[in-house]
This record gives sequence, C-alpha cells and structure tokens, in this order.
Amino acid sequence: MLPDRCSIKEKGRGCVNPPEFIISIASENDEYMVGVTCDRHKKIFSAKLEVLQKEDKMPKGTINFSALKPVGTDCIKAHPDDLVQID
Repeated sequence: MLPDRCSIKEKGRGCVNPPEFIISIASENDEYMVGVTCDRHKKIFSAKLEVLQKEDKMPKGTINFSALKPVGTDCIKAHPDDLVQID
C-alpha cells in the first residue's frame, strides 16, 4: 500500500494533496523507493534528495519519478490493525 498523501511537510504541516509520483533512486545494482509526491512538490523533493545524496545520507544514483495511476475497487478493504507505523 502507498500513502494517501504527498510525503512533503511544509512548516510542520503535511501536504494534503494525493500522491502523483513514486520517487525512487536508481543506483548501480538497485532501486530504492524513498517516497511519494504530488506534482506541486516534485521539484522541492528532487532538490532535497540531491542535497541528501551530497551529504551521503541517501544512496548515490539517478532520482526517478514514476507516475501513479489511480485505480478504484471495492474488493480490497484495509483494517486499521494491518497498517504498520514507521517512526
């Protein structure tokens, strides 16, 4: 499952926009998903990842944005106990 909101926070408040892109970093042998973003925050997210790569806090590699396609269904229902909290 993906988050239902963009991963960016501005002034301590989370973005209310739904995600439009999956953000990943493609290195030599692997690709790492690092978050989701809306179109409005795409450039901000890219700039922040570049800074984190220069500080060796993120893997070096190409930053990729893969467009999400919304899909609707009635057959999948999430139970609150199935969600995992990541700190």
